[in-house]
Amino acid sequence: MPKNENYIIGIDIGTTKICCVIAEIKENSLLEVIGVGTVPSRGMRKGVVVNLDETIKAIKNAVEEAELMSGFAVEKAYVGIAGSHIKSFNSRGVVAISGKDKMVTKDDIKRVIEHAETVTIPQEREIIHVLPQEYIVDDMGGIEDPLSLNGSRLEVNVHIVTALISSIQNLMSSVNGAGIEVIDIILEQFAASEAILIPDEKELGVALIDIGGGTSNLSIYEKGAAWHTSVFPLGGDNFTNDIAVGLHTSIPDAEKIKKKYGCALSTLLEEDQPLEVPAIGNNKPTMVSQQVLCGIIQPRAEEIFQIVHDEIKRTGFENYLNAGVVLSGGGCIMQGMTDVAEQVLGMPVRRGVPMNIGGLIDVVNSPAYSTAIGLVLYGWKFGTKRRTEQPSVITKTIKKLQEAFRGMF
Repeated sequence: MPKNENYIIGIDIGTTKICCVIAEIKENSLLEVIGVGTVPSRGMRKGVVVNLDETIKAIKNAVEEAELMSGFAVEKAYVGIAGSHIKSFNSRGVVAISGKDKMVTKDDIKRVIEHAETVTIPQEREIIHVLPQEYIVDDMGGIEDPLSLNGSRLEVNVHIVTALISSIQNLMSSVNGAGIEVIDIILEQFAASEAILIPDEKELGVALIDIGGGTSNLSIYEKGAAWHTSVFPLGGDNFTNDIAVGLHTSIPDAEKIKKKYGCALSTLLEEDQPLEVPAIGNNKPTMVSQQVLCGIIQPRAEEIFQIVHDEIKRTGFENYLNAGVVLSGGGCIMQGMTDVAEQVLGMPVRRGVPMNIGGLIDVVNSPAYSTAIGLVLYGWKFGTKRRTEQPSVITKTIKKLQEAFRGMF
């Protein structure tokens, strides 16, 4: 199998599935998907590792499936991170522009970002992203790239994302245990944004809601930059659990019923179709109407979007989302999810699918693959810059753990 730098691999380690995507950089500078491996997730809960051995096995299976399809041997990958332990905030950095000619240099930009990320965070947490929102040279703001501009004072507003070191370490151990080197860890909703959002949406103001199995993630973009991120401990698994409890059936059967008959809005059901519900144990199956099933699903869908709406209002961005909302993740595939979102959020909503990629498009043409495709796109777009201009989260985490260990003696 070939091994070279013309390939980028993304591994989405989710609560319900693990997906490995292998993409090849073609001569026309386009990415083509050449391998996809998807297996049920084991050992994950609410986006975090709870069973290391089971997670390692699932990662191996997904990677082997992608390798078999592509004929490429995976050695290193970009890995997504999620979970309710993710926290974010905005910060600001200010430095004097150095040099006789008072022209902004790469060193000035590096220094101002370092100043912005010099913030106090709990010892058990680590910064995984520092994303510039805008630069200000003297009193002129809204600058995307200040390099070579003249002035005496350089400022930057940044969005900082942190994660628990233990969660980062467990994620890295899972991937390393599968025999793969972690190039970098990327917040899943940032990865998904690379696959499904267009630049105009990020510029005008848009909210990305990524509904996974164990969590739902919110990212708000305006003026081309990320301004807010949140993670909520509700996702597709909650629909499945509600169905299992409401219809007195097993979790696997509830999942099948959700995928085949699930609808989040009762008014979309043209006729009240009956469906058979397998019973637990040796009891006989029962018959229920699709309206009954919808009556279980719809309140949960409304709850998820109401929580997101409350968060958007709390942050003050409600009137700035001129491009509306984009849904992502496997949890948004169910019929009626976009309709419920529009009703609760009171703004236009579309379902996003991966874009800007070639190759096996028919295989990955689903919101469920947004994060995995986004990881390879993120690595392709930002990988070199993050490795050369910023210490990776891997390097920083190891250093922090070493410092903590030395402090014990």
